[in-house]
Amino acid sequence: MSTRIGTLGALLAAIGGSAFFLQAEDWPCWRGPRHDGISRETNWVSQWPADGPPIAWKTKVGLGFSTFVVSGGHAVTTGHADDQDTVWCLDAETGKPIWKHSFAADLGDKFFEGGTTGTPTLDGDRVYSLNRWGEVFCFESATGKVVWTKNIATETGIRVPGWGFGGAPLVHENIVLLNVGEAGVALDKSTGALLWKSANKDAGYSTPLPFRKQGEWFAAFGSEKSYLAVNLKTGKEAWRIRWLTQYGVNATDPILDGDDVFVSTGYGKGSGRFHLGEGEPQPVWKSRTFHTQMNSAVRIGGFLYGVDGDSTERGSLKCLDWATGEEKWAFPDIGPGSVTAAGDRLLVMNDRGELMTGPASSDGFKPTARAQVLGGKCWIVPVLANGRLYCRNARGDVVVLDLRSR
Repeated sequence: MSTRIGTLGALLAAIGGSAFFLQAEDWPCWRGPRHDGISRETNWVSQWPADGPPIAWKTKVGLGFSTFVVSGGHAVTTGHADDQDTVWCLDAETGKPIWKHSFAADLGDKFFEGGTTGTPTLDGDRVYSLNRWGEVFCFESATGKVVWTKNIATETGIRVPGWGFGGAPLVHENIVLLNVGEAGVALDKSTGALLWKSANKDAGYSTPLPFRKQGEWFAAFGSEKSYLAVNLKTGKEAWRIRWLTQYGVNATDPILDGDDVFVSTGYGKGSGRFHLGEGEPQPVWKSRTFHTQMNSAVRIGGFLYGVDGDSTERGSLKCLDWATGEEKWAFPDIGPGSVTAAGDRLLVMNDRGELMTGPASSDGFKPTARAQVLGGKCWIVPVLANGRLYCRNARGDVVVLDLRSR
């Protein structure tokens, strides 16, 4: 049931009006507007007292591992409570609910505590969401009205992978691409009509990454046994890297640079950079010393920054040379935390809710500020949008920090 609660705050946030907003930007989809985990915001505070930055607002959204998407004054995430999944649309400035939509869903606690995993996508006046069991929704972003909905697993006959579907919807032109099946499923974004589907094999858990080559659009993502790319219009496969990770958990997003692609997964698998020439992709280098289980790395300049290690380890933040794969440094005791970036600075959250920031440098990570901002299990990457940092933990505690310059 969708509930309209109010939109005045969203309108004011969208209008903005100060010079600050000229240097800010929305974060409408997983990994941000350029799909790289890096914000272009510069006018944000990277120094704060020991007790942390000012808190803009707090709320609770239920059990889950979805991060936020933020656009047009709306902040959207998902959570699970009382045998229901809920898509929350909150006022980005105040945290007050604009609308929410709840529907019956299994907790899914077979391998972990359960709850929601995938992050929604904001596309103009629409919100798209895929839950673990294949329920796909298209909402009006202003009101929460359901435009269309379907269970993609039931409609296509494609099986649900062990942890449930995990990637965010990719919206491109008139297409919604879902990491469902061996190589994706495409829907018409206006109607939900099926455009094409792939084989009935287990999906991976990453989000499709769009890229353009020779005038055509493609998307790269992880399946159970490979990282691959498909033509967005036709679903035809462009290339494939065989990549066998324990339990089929190819969950982190690839990073593309021209004809080169970087992939990395956990469970001891490691990482590698491949060249996409004629024929099969060829390895440039592979590394066993860098393996990202859940949260993707970011690339800044000629270096990669990411959290190495699995949820059973006290993982480290590491820096790798993009050209050679050489490890430049390791910053210990991050656990299965996360890293994002704004400009040339890293924003790092360890798995216990300590937030840190410091320059992205191949010489080492030297935090200029750090503070305990959350408790509990913090595996979820924070989102910087319009000077506010949206943070949450697995049990659904949300804290939004005001990093705007005064």
